Amino acid sequence: MPRPVTVPLVDLAQIVERCAPLWQQLAGRHLLITGGTGFFGTWILSALAAANAACKLGLQVSIVSRTPAQQRARLQHLEKEMACNWIAGTAGDFACPHQPPDFILHLATATSAYTGETDAHRMLVEKLMGIRHVLEVARRSGGARLLVTSSGAVYGRPGAHLEQIPETCCTAPDPMNAASAYGNGKRLVEQFCAANADLPIVVARCFSFLGPHLPVDARFAAGNFIRDAMAGEPITVHGDGRAIRSYLYAGDLVVWLLTLLLQGKPGTAYNVGSDEAVTIAELATRIAALTGQAELRILGTPGNGPAECYVPSIDRAREHCGLRVYTDLDEAIWRTLEWHLRQRKTRFGIVTP
Repeated sequence: MPRPVTVPLVDLAQIVERCAPLWQQLAGRHLLITGGTGFFGTWILSALAAANAACKLGLQVSIVSRTPAQQRARLQHLEKEMACNWIAGTAGDFACPHQPPDFILHLATATSAYTGETDAHRMLVEKLMGIRHVLEVARRSGGARLLVTSSGAVYGRPGAHLEQIPETCCTAPDPMNAASAYGNGKRLVEQFCAANADLPIVVARCFSFLGPHLPVDARFAAGNFIRDAMAGEPITVHGDGRAIRSYLYAGDLVVWLLTLLLQGKPGTAYNVGSDEAVTIAELATRIAALTGQAELRILGTPGNGPAECYVPSIDRAREHCGLRVYTDLDEAIWRTLEWHLRQRKTRFGIVTP
């Protein structure tokens, strides 16, 4: 039996409170979610279930999954708080639910985005088949409102002259570099959305995140540093540590995505992330300090050119929807680390309060 997937109760309570003005817009409504069992989806489903129970919304959620029986077992506790309908398939081929959805959250991403696989052809095909099918379902439903998750990768490498990347930045990944398939795939997804302007679509360009359920064995530097620290091993930075990033906490992410779904301007892309910049070396140092891990290794030789910066401007989200960063970086690191430590202790039969 798979272990239940849990999100900290304190985070769920904060999400329910911060989204209080939104919940009645979802009362009695039907949401369709692709990618509902990944990092984003796990948080979204947990928050919706908590709000449904707390606010008596009568919410119905249909969740697309390649392995619905397995995922339903992992998330069975949520079904006690919310009506869930599991649909077998992928974003590119799932059967339309019998009841047309009022809202669609297209969170699905290519598996290789997490595993680090470099099958560019597969990634592009999955993305294009997914968005094409999701838009068809939206149109058949009578024009369901959509939130489509894209990525800051659509900007390619804007250059060090930009301390923050605005949505108006027109740089792009190199289309002749197969390693750019993820970013260019997301650009094509956005182009499909723009070509279907009759549908109410909001695009969320997501940057980097921290929080419970963040994989610690994938391509995410923050997760890898936490993995190293928990294992009592040196925290290892494989580059020179000068690259600049920012990290939005997962609880904040849920508030942002739900707000953009319901209040974002259709036909508009919004950067989703934190504007609190930190170098990779500084991130590793903060994690080391919070965990008591004394040893830090930076393997790369410092470069001579300007450091790569991947930090969003979030002015548009602030101005259109009143969104902000609720959880600072140190708190985000600590909550992520604490959850992973609790999971490890529970796994070995030591239950923490």
